[in-house]
Amino acid sequence: MLDRSRTREGHPAPEALRDTVELARTAEQLGYHRFWVSEHHSVPGVAGSAPTVLAAVVAAATHRIRVGTGGVMLPNHQPLVVAEQFGVLESLFPGRIDMGLGRSVGFTGGIRRALGRDTGDADRFGEQLTELLGWLDGTQRAHPEVHARPAEGLRIPAYVLATGEGAGIAARAGLPLVVGDLRARGRVSEIVEVYRKEFRPSARAEEPYVVVSGTVAVAATEEEARRILIPEAWALAHSRTRGSFPPLRPAEEIEALEMTPKERELYEGALAGHVHGTEDLVAAQLSEVSERTGADELLVTTSTYDRTALLDSYARLARIAGL
Repeated sequence: MLDRSRTREGHPAPEALRDTVELARTAEQLGYHRFWVSEHHSVPGVAGSAPTVLAAVVAAATHRIRVGTGGVMLPNHQPLVVAEQFGVLESLFPGRIDMGLGRSVGFTGGIRRALGRDTGDADRFGEQLTELLGWLDGTQRAHPEVHARPAEGLRIPAYVLATGEGAGIAARAGLPLVVGDLRARGRVSEIVEVYRKEFRPSARAEEPYVVVSGTVAVAATEEEARRILIPEAWALAHSRTRGSFPPLRPAEEIEALEMTPKERELYEGALAGHVHGTEDLVAAQLSEVSERTGADELLVTTSTYDRTALLDSYARLARIAGL
């Protein structure tokens, strides 16, 4: 499970972060294997801007579930600092920390300038990844006599998010791949096929390992499952037409909106293609996803305004998966 700490109208960002921690406890109780948090900067609809900090709180609030990032956007940070942060996490919560890494930079020019980055920094992701892994295993030579404490020598599983060239980089580095989303299953299958073909065994992974990500909504009826998707679909349409990704609104408010033709087109497009429906329908869809992609894991990223419906969806999904 990946939670983006989505904000909701009438519920401020601090509440979204506390909801994330509570959701992690629920995920553990339901039997989920991993709980990851994300990195977004200056986005009104997302409170999660510091994933390693939030991961520490989540790990402290849980006992068994693996905790990680989906992901730390490496171009925004110095690899040494990222290594140190994960070294601290792994030292405090041994055997439970996952290091998910992405290559995205800030959403707008203003954010990138505030971070001291530009779009070209994403092109250095492969180089930064090599440096980061070198800090962890002690093989980096660019900075003699400098060591990442307490990270050096710790075995922290690394995952690469497949944005842009991420899949090829993951394959050449011999690392597990995280790829989505399920609305474009044909494209996902193509990326996975290339990754498996180009994969080079490494000390971190002897064989390709694929995590497919997407939104899954499960409810008593197909219509109720679709309503879970509505707040996020409108937020996406809003961001595409107005340049700002907003807090989530209740489904009934969105259904009553007078949308422009462009907004309606984007909204309907954002609703289409997700895995959703009753437990039987979702089980059949996930079986098709598994057969088509050969995924080793499914990473679920569902967001909605109605927390009761969200928790019910995750509980139903846990039953489908036999957790």
